[in-house]
Amino acid sequence: MSVLVVGSIALDTVKTPVEEHSDLLGGSACYAALGADLVGGSACYAALGASFFSPVRLVGIVGEDFPESEFQFWKSHKIDSEGVQRVNGKTFRWSGEYAWDLNTRETRSIALNVFEHFKPDLPKSYRQTDFVLLANIAPSLQSHVLDQMERPRFVVADTMDLWIETTRSDLDALLRRVDLLILNDSEAREITKETSLIKAGRRIRKMGPQYVAIKKGEHGALLFGENDQFFSCGAYPLEDIHDPTGAGDTFAGGMAGYLAGTVKKVHFNDLRRAMIYGSVLASFCVEKFSLERLRGLSMEEITKRYETFKLMSQFEVPV
Repeated sequence: MSVLVVGSIALDTVKTPVEEHSDLLGGSACYAALGADLVGGSACYAALGASFFSPVRLVGIVGEDFPESEFQFWKSHKIDSEGVQRVNGKTFRWSGEYAWDLNTRETRSIALNVFEHFKPDLPKSYRQTDFVLLANIAPSLQSHVLDQMERPRFVVADTMDLWIETTRSDLDALLRRVDLLILNDSEAREITKETSLIKAGRRIRKMGPQYVAIKKGEHGALLFGENDQFFSCGAYPLEDIHDPTGAGDTFAGGMAGYLAGTVKKVHFNDLRRAMIYGSVLASFCVEKFSLERLRGLSMEEITKRYETFKLMSQFEVPV
């Protein structure tokens, strides 16, 4: 089955302490580093992550400056871009700089451009999609998407501290319509005012979602379900991290894509496997700048890392 992905599509400028690129990579405007454009935004990472497991229907907005080559790339990866609006003006742009630990990020500039007036209008063919991933955009826009859907089977939503702080009533309304909420550890603490992530996860479930996934960056993720169901997974150990941008969106896309591609009715054990696949994809994402690592990633590589993930997680092994 397909997964509908709705979110921002951006041209990012990224700087890390160890890597600065001033030239375009591979002759494409899609790759760059300091001072140049990287194709990004929540929808791009989520859609590409999901596309390894299921067809994707992408919804977003771009300007005249967005490279046409990206539409061809999406088509080659089973990503239907009929729902991507191209309008007059410039594409949403974000610029950020990472500290040495690569966990702390400073936003240097944001220009919403055409995204400022974005109101998702789903093509008719999209409205019966069974699996929906509402990537990180305003809760009112996420609800607007659900208003256009015809009984989706499973809805995944991502959020961030900005919406928790500024649009809490809209977010609370959305949570009652979501099957799985994905957020990071600081956001879980912010939305519940709990210091314990275990308490936070269980409390968020009472706000509406049947399942809650809390991302902990390099320390893995937690999954909460009904009747005190609980699962904890680590993160894949990496020696070199080049660009953490988009890892969380790739994680969410991997989870949603795996579910849409393999199950009809979602159970907790399905989500456990989906979380591992999401973690695997996120680990590949950070190995290079922007979407570069994901663009050349093969299913064979994903499967091999998934199996390694299983082995390193075992605690009962034959003597």
